[in-house]
Amino acid sequence: MGRTAIVTGGSRGIGAAISKALKAAGHNVAATYAGNDERANAFREETGIAVYKWDVASYDACVEGIGKVEAELGPVDILVNNAGITRDAMFHKMTPENWQAVINTNLNGLFNMTRPVWDGMRSRGFGRIVNISSINGQKGQMGQANYSAAKAGDIGFTKALAQEGARKNITVNAVCPGYINTDMMATIPPEVMEKQIVANIPVGRLGEPEEIARCVVFLVSDEAGFITGSTLTANGGQYLA
Repeated sequence: MGRTAIVTGGSRGIGAAISKALKAAGHNVAATYAGNDERANAFREETGIAVYKWDVASYDACVEGIGKVEAELGPVDILVNNAGITRDAMFHKMTPENWQAVINTNLNGLFNMTRPVWDGMRSRGFGRIVNISSINGQKGQMGQANYSAAKAGDIGFTKALAQEGARKNITVNAVCPGYINTDMMATIPPEVMEKQIVANIPVGRLGEPEEIARCVVFLVSDEAGFITGSTLTANGGQYLA
């Protein structure tokens, strides 16, 4: 049964793979993006998936954007909170602006996106929410105090909200990817990639975006209705939670 799904940050990287996998599973997908019009339009042309531009760090923008999606595609039954940014720095060099930017997008964005769809999910008696956290929200990462704090907060949000939604047939789960083969990883020097990253992944390789997407497709399915408040760790054995 096809439902309407929103994937934030859904036109690039892991988000793009999730958007495409949800469409392949029969859902009506809206992929949001924050800034790269050229990339988003190319994604729309390639996939036929509708794209919408707004900043998840703004509650008002989320309310307006979700309203437009629902007017065009129907009530949102599936929400994948994937949008995220990094502003890495050692803590003694981290600015308040870099801290706030990451918290506002990676953590506050979950509230901003979820609150506007929550009442509708409750009234219809169905909802699937998947929050894309990170291995670094589980174990922490030097130089990413802001990112690690936000991603750890995503897991706490997931566990709390799952308890509230359970009786209304709304599941809320988190996926924590490890190091995934995206454009961001392609900027890392090969020697660093091999000696400091891949060498520490027991399966001996990076993950692929499609592997994370398959996790999401399962969690939003009707068959996954008994799974809620869970954190699905997909990191090749690098960190065992």
